[in-house]
Amino acid sequence: MSIQLTALEARPVPADSYLFGPRAAWFAYAMTLGLMIMDYVDRQVIVSLFPHMKAEWGLSDTQLGTLVSIVSVTVALGALPVALFADRASRVKSIVTMAVVWSLASISCMFTRNYGQLLAARGAVGLGEAGYGSVGAALIASHFPARLRGALMAGFFASASVGSVLGVMLGGLIAARWGWQAAFGVVGVPGLVLALLYMRVRDYRTVALTPALDTATRSVGGVLRRVVHALSRSPTMLFVCAGGAAQLIVVSAMWSWLPSFLNRVHGVAPEHAGMKAAVIVLCGAAGSVAWGALVDRAGARRPRNKLYALAALCVLSMLVLALTFGAQAAGWTMDPSLQLGLIAAGSFVATCTVGPVSAIVIDVIHPGVRATGSSVLALFQNLFGLALGPVVAGALSDRLGLGPALALTPLFAIAAAAFFLRAAGTYEADAARAAEAP
Repeated sequence: MSIQLTALEARPVPADSYLFGPRAAWFAYAMTLGLMIMDYVDRQVIVSLFPHMKAEWGLSDTQLGTLVSIVSVTVALGALPVALFADRASRVKSIVTMAVVWSLASISCMFTRNYGQLLAARGAVGLGEAGYGSVGAALIASHFPARLRGALMAGFFASASVGSVLGVMLGGLIAARWGWQAAFGVVGVPGLVLALLYMRVRDYRTVALTPALDTATRSVGGVLRRVVHALSRSPTMLFVCAGGAAQLIVVSAMWSWLPSFLNRVHGVAPEHAGMKAAVIVLCGAAGSVAWGALVDRAGARRPRNKLYALAALCVLSMLVLALTFGAQAAGWTMDPSLQLGLIAAGSFVATCTVGPVSAIVIDVIHPGVRATGSSVLALFQNLFGLALGPVVAGALSDRLGLGPALALTPLFAIAAAAFFLRAAGTYEADAARAAEAP
């Protein structure tokens, strides 16, 4: 049964107002950020364990990449059902349940004894995390004034980078001390603690929907039909989702394989390779915040300039990363410190889309289905971005070597730039239409 509100309850909060006041908004933001960090710690802890797993279980690079990608696949498959429930019921309770499930699944990884068991456990981690990014983004967007959303979304999704940093760093350190399987158990516990604390976050009231929208969101099938309709009606949403996914192929491939690249190419011990890779990921986190604020400013007078800025940044990231890894693959002599610095610069630019694409999608969808609409972006980003990057790079590595694989994957940034340029032509009209929705 849908939740119907009175006219007073359904009245939207002014676009430049806090929902419950600054204190409640910032508490919600801090808690949602904290869980996002643990989400990505549990996802990324595995990448610095690759050298240990390859040595002990004899896995191929494609198999190793699949252990990262399976999480993104199950996140993508579960995102719509979770967001559908959250939009019609409780965002806070949904988030608490998700955090408990993914934390327990991460802990279970330490008890696996073969590749099949570990792959299944990693898939369960993704099922728990399904919908978290979109539901968390919708909750944040509803707590804060519209003028702050771009930067706040950038900070929220940048926390994923912070989680990735911690996961990569902690995985190598824990493996060196207690063994690689223990790393999964150690990083799973904090998520359980944060899940209990999250019950103190204030939820926003479910927005009353039009009869047609209410009917469309009663089932996953109805949502899928609505998604197809929304994508056909809003070209901006379609092309922004595609562009964001293409750029994430570049980011996920680099971040997943960088510890192994440092270990194989430069002979860095796994625990130290994880530390160096964590610095690169941290540069990406800082970049996502910096570029989120810059893209917001670029669109202050003319909103479509946001998309032009994103396209330019994607091309820049491609040039830096392709040339850096390509030089190594071609056998050109390059000082390891210089190469690491150039990779850090490329990482700083490559995360430019993380915050802005979420804010742009929210701009062009009905306010009553923000979580469900954001889950469409999450589906694209996970299934066609985060899931593809590690396994594509792994497959290329099995055939060409890891260096050439990391030189080729940045070329996906060209496709991302093309999609953003296409979206620029329809963004302002689609945003105006969404703003006028009842």
